[in-house]
Amino acid sequence: MKIAVLTSGGDAPGMNACVRAVVRSTINCGFEAYGVFDGYKGLVEGKIKKLGRNDVGQILNRGGTILGSSRLESFKDKHVREIAVSNLKAYGIENLVCIGGDGTFRGAMALNEMGINCIAIPGTIDNDIACTEFTIGFFTALDTAIDAIDKLRDTSFSHQRCTVVEVMGRNCGDLSIFSGIATGAEIVITRDTGYNEDDILKQVKKAESMGKRHLIVVVAENITDVSKLAKKIQENSGYESRATVLGYIQRGGTPSSFDRILASKMGVHAVDLLKEGLGGYAVYTKSLDVGHIELEKALVVDVKPSDLYQYLAKLN
Repeated sequence: MKIAVLTSGGDAPGMNACVRAVVRSTINCGFEAYGVFDGYKGLVEGKIKKLGRNDVGQILNRGGTILGSSRLESFKDKHVREIAVSNLKAYGIENLVCIGGDGTFRGAMALNEMGINCIAIPGTIDNDIACTEFTIGFFTALDTAIDAIDKLRDTSFSHQRCTVVEVMGRNCGDLSIFSGIATGAEIVITRDTGYNEDDILKQVKKAESMGKRHLIVVVAENITDVSKLAKKIQENSGYESRATVLGYIQRGGTPSSFDRILASKMGVHAVDLLKEGLGGYAVYTKSLDVGHIELEKALVVDVKPSDLYQYLAKLN
């Protein structure tokens, strides 16, 4: 048996740990391991290489992905995927582990329908894969956001400011609400809370009337222009206000212990599924347990807002 592994979409800390787990678990089963470089784009371009144990040595603690990543919009076209399938079959590869987010899962689903046994592993800092409680990279990105907001709070307090911080997450508010709770942010704005500028200004004025020296407002990306919001807050309150966009700093860095362990468990589980001849599944985690679910269901499981929202108002 030959098993290939690729990373696609946005990189996430812990992807390397997962690649390592897939490759070494594959070899330990007596199978051949292959790496696909630069995601689905590399798959179409034939960037495939056999990997040994040493090829994935010293990468457990590295951020990013040694295989490289990319986004390929044209992968939605069947004739483009046919090229990818042909490239895999040229190496005798019929099993593929795909590590990434929503787009990666959809690509894996499409390849599985074309005869390649695919297992998808959720690797994205956004934590926006419905079937899993947590994704690889989420907690490392959370730690990065918390560290940055803690530093901003120090200067916010010194200068009696309201600091508006934009946190990543695409259309998912988990990074924002988790980091908001962990840093004691006074206001957290996500798609789940909704964006009402009048309500936000009322909350700011209430905090001001309570004698709060400074404020931290955490905003999920794609909600509003944080610079304009900061300006509005300054115009309508006694707080000097500043906006900070954390941006791609959240995607890099040494993966946390949780992400390394989660990635390793998920990688091994993916190989175990392929060893049993199973394809078309997504790996997920619930609490500390790792399991699998049909790919068709992985992105459509009902998702409720994080229960952390109920605590926010009670903590401020």
